[in-house]
Amino acid sequence: MKWVNHRLVSGVLVFAATDDLLLAVCAAAGAVIPDKVEGYPLADYKKWKARHRGWSHVPWLYLLPMAIVWQLHNDRVLPVDTTLPAYMASAFLAGAVLHIIEDALCGRVPLLYPKRKYGIRLFTVGSAGEYFFTAAVIFVVLLAKFPDFAATLQNGISPLLQ
Repeated sequence: MKWVNHRLVSGVLVFAATDDLLLAVCAAAGAVIPDKVEGYPLADYKKWKARHRGWSHVPWLYLLPMAIVWQLHNDRVLPVDTTLPAYMASAFLAGAVLHIIEDALCGRVPLLYPKRKYGIRLFTVGSAGEYFFTAAVIFVVLLAKFPDFAATLQNGISPLLQ
């Protein structure tokens, strides 16, 4: 997926799960980390393509630090109240995990280690299907989170125009 769509889908999904805009922004920021650590494709495309969706797309690399953060938080190892930073770090890392799941919808990604990859190809990167998928996720979240939005759609938009 394109980075803009990774950010939108991950941010919207975390907002849907938490009702917290700050955590949604953290997830949107983390949603590009698996690609960013691989470098930039414009510098040397062939070298970047060989590395793409390799070790940086292994989910446990993000799930393990998330578990460590929560274990340290729950055990009160850290000296100050760390609830907000723990939530923010978790949302950031959740954005990276969502990135990997999203990439699995348009290609193959590693599950346990970089050599063995899994995924389906619902759409290709940059295609109309990708943008339709992104719009559909946003639309479904709007319907689920905001009942007034659903009612407005059901009644038509003409009452809004009056």
